[in-house]
Amino acid sequence: MEKKKKLPIGIEFFRDFKRDNFYYVDKTGFIRDLIDSRGSVNLFTRPRRFGKSLNMDMLKTFFETGTDSSYFDGLEIAGETELCEQHMGKYPVLSISLKDVEGAKFQTAYDMLGIVVSREARRFRFLLESDRLMQFEKEQFVGLMKGEFEKEAYLHGSLRLLTDLLFEHYGIPVIVLIDEYDVPLDKAYQNGYYPDMVNLIRSLFSQVLKTNSNLYFAVITGCLRIAKESIFTGLNNFKVRTISDIRFAEYFGFTADEVKALLDYYNLEEKFDLLKEWYDGYRFGQTDVYCPWDVINQCDKFLETKDAPMEPHWENSSSNAIVQDILETATETTKSQIEALISGETVEKVLIPELTYTDLGSKNKNIRQTYLWSVLFATGYLTDAGKPENGIHKLVIPNREVLGIYEKRILSCFHVKITSDTTRWEKFCEALKTGDAVQVQDLFNEFMAASISIRDTFTRKEMKENFYHGMILGLLQAEGSWSLKSNVESGAGYTDIRLEIPTTKTGCVIEVKYAENGQYEQSCAKAMKQIEENGYAWVLRQDGMQTIHKYGIACYKKSCKIAYCKEE
Repeated sequence: MEKKKKLPIGIEFFRDFKRDNFYYVDKTGFIRDLIDSRGSVNLFTRPRRFGKSLNMDMLKTFFETGTDSSYFDGLEIAGETELCEQHMGKYPVLSISLKDVEGAKFQTAYDMLGIVVSREARRFRFLLESDRLMQFEKEQFVGLMKGEFEKEAYLHGSLRLLTDLLFEHYGIPVIVLIDEYDVPLDKAYQNGYYPDMVNLIRSLFSQVLKTNSNLYFAVITGCLRIAKESIFTGLNNFKVRTISDIRFAEYFGFTADEVKALLDYYNLEEKFDLLKEWYDGYRFGQTDVYCPWDVINQCDKFLETKDAPMEPHWENSSSNAIVQDILETATETTKSQIEALISGETVEKVLIPELTYTDLGSKNKNIRQTYLWSVLFATGYLTDAGKPENGIHKLVIPNREVLGIYEKRILSCFHVKITSDTTRWEKFCEALKTGDAVQVQDLFNEFMAASISIRDTFTRKEMKENFYHGMILGLLQAEGSWSLKSNVESGAGYTDIRLEIPTTKTGCVIEVKYAENGQYEQSCAKAMKQIEENGYAWVLRQDGMQTIHKYGIACYKKSCKIAYCKEE
């Protein structure tokens, strides 16, 4: 039996797929389409973890002088014989990633950029032996390799100098690849030195990309399309390919057919519907795509055990701070729109195609909110539900994983806001402890009125119940002296929330139901019946609780009703 290829978790170097026998989803058609329709400078913006860095290394491997053509054997691009003969292995390639250019202070980020440039320069150390470079040029090159950037002009002009030296050596114009170009700007904005970083990146890019006769073409990638005036001033023949563009859409992320082929290869065909629910839903141009990071990582979990639970892999690869930002600054209108989104509805927005971090930090709430919606779209937290019309996008949350990010952030904001109101929160806890169901109901209704809720739409009932379950859990978790358990086995089933108050030997069982169409009474009765029939209070008795409060809570939109009984 033939040994299966390994899943490429975290593999960013194209050569590793063939050399180390990793499964590869063929994206080499990107090379052909780039050659056929490129500009002098080509910017591709996509969310994180959608294959930007791997595609950049694929370009480097294909075009760079002295490449091993066997890396492309059997792949789509190998069928383009004339194109490969003309372009494969024919160019010097300068390739850098700015993903690690950051720091709490500008000088640190400046030094990190210097390290990145110095590392790339050392890759061309053979230039020291070139008979086409003059001695002073070699001395300049040594400075690049050593990272001697005490004078700002040296770092600002470093990439331009490298293209000049490479052209002098080869007599062939240079291809420049810059990956994750917007990371330094994002970090600079967060740490308060944005203007300095804008000046540095603008100067660096302007010198290497503008009126540079030694440049063949450049490809740049990032998450956001930063306004041309701030970074790419004066560039001609500048082509931008965002997630709204049709061309190149299929080369970032996995299509449904590619996911099916991968699952078939690993005998996981029955998992397709689950992967579709959790990781599909992104729309690039007119192409529906899956997040490849999610698909690969979850398939790896399935290969360990076929009944592995679904996990939010993309969520855990970043802080998701942008969602927190829009929730914390949300107006009442924005709250209503977020409620629509997490309920599976669409929200119509005119988006800003070019962004500046200055606008993200605007004190004008309307400007700030507009830009935040645009960033949510560009970074994958929202996607198009269809083709935009007259510049208006119908936005929707793409899949279950991203929905979970919103819910967690909403619940986190709810927890902070409610527990900061110490008086009301303490009243809620005291009422729950003493069995004052009327007070519990009144206070929880007040809490929900000030928060974002789930509307009565096609979102699955159990997901709605989980949301309200999370709200109650967040309120109770702040009471550190209570023993709190959630979704644990109790009697003949699993109770939503079970808590024990050792000091008073008091226990509580809480069952949460979603009251569809406002059917509070029926839902409360169902919750109480479940508590009794499954014997959820049994474990509390075993633990020595002498007084037990049983709560059946039915929630609908921004209100609830509570059924209650006491057992002594």
